[in-house]
Amino acid sequence: MRKPYISRKSEAQLQRASEQFPILVLTGPRQTGKSTLLKNIFGDFEYVTFDDPLLRGRAKEDPVLFLENYPSPCILDEIQYVPELLPYLKMAVDEDRNRNGQYVLTGSQIFPLMKGLTESLAGRAAIFELYGISLEEQPLEENTLSLLFDRIYRGSYPDPLIHKVDRNLFYSSYMQTYLERDIRQIQNVQDLSLFQNFLEMLAARAGNVVNFSEISRDLGVSQPTVKRWISLLENSRIIYLLRPFYKNINKRVIKAPKLYFSDTGLLSYLLRYPDSNTLSAGPMNGAVLENFLIMELVKHKTCRNSPEELYFYRDNNGNEIDLVINYGYRQILCEIKMNKTIGKKHYSHMERLSPLFSDPRLFVISSYGESVKLSRHTANLPFSLIHKLLD
Repeated sequence: MRKPYISRKSEAQLQRASEQFPILVLTGPRQTGKSTLLKNIFGDFEYVTFDDPLLRGRAKEDPVLFLENYPSPCILDEIQYVPELLPYLKMAVDEDRNRNGQYVLTGSQIFPLMKGLTESLAGRAAIFELYGISLEEQPLEENTLSLLFDRIYRGSYPDPLIHKVDRNLFYSSYMQTYLERDIRQIQNVQDLSLFQNFLEMLAARAGNVVNFSEISRDLGVSQPTVKRWISLLENSRIIYLLRPFYKNINKRVIKAPKLYFSDTGLLSYLLRYPDSNTLSAGPMNGAVLENFLIMELVKHKTCRNSPEELYFYRDNNGNEIDLVINYGYRQILCEIKMNKTIGKKHYSHMERLSPLFSDPRLFVISSYGESVKLSRHTANLPFSLIHKLLD
């Protein structure tokens, strides 16, 4: 029986790009539905996956013969396992440079893939990224706090969210696959149990500014190792680092990034919460909600290739703004709150700091309520409409 398919917001962008470039590349974390998405968009393309060791061996041994056996149009899944094929793909598309939509490539391990692409396919490939399913793509039945935290707990990967795969079994298998398969191939991490402890330590710090020296001390490894592992997690899209905003601001501001997990289901699994009710009532409920909503904006921005940039603001006096959306000529400032009743204490600091920014608009993103004006300068926006900030 065919699994149900959820339409993704990046479909139109991908289709347009295939009409303008000979090669299309879709990257992103494992299990976000890249192959399913491409099969639905490009149903007439032949499909090849390099998860198959026999096909992988043939492509490595004789790339020219392989491409003769699998001519365009063709989807080549998990291309990072056969980087040797990239120069031959370049030669293949250059033979008919005016024909677009020849090959579609996917890859989960983004950084070795991107290195090969920049060297071999510059100017020939349009590159996109796919995260998990967003609230836009699969809205809640009702915009209640209970259903919101059920979604946060279940996560955004299609298997546990759409296909009803057991959530704990899925994330247990995901962790084993990520650690045993990807980590060992990408970087020489000798002690995988220590690396898993590192992941759990980061989960407990979700929504906080990264303190490399503190993590190094608590884990018992060097700061360069911590920085290398965090870079590894960011590049493989397990975590997302939100950079601080300090352009044109003369105050002393924090320069370290804030840390979020790309998928809150994985975050909740690492935090060992038994169910969504315990998560919503627990001490990390605000940080997990912030994590979820920041990633909703990342998904919205990524699937549309939007130009605006996401930041946070914090200075050395402890003044902080959860989210700064930078359009260059203006900024949007946002605070994320679980509170049912929003009072002046929740946004007065934003109004006080707003002169530091260019023509700012101010919002409180809450888990309740409607779109209403809170003051002359600040409005409340319910979480279900957060993507409107980028429209």
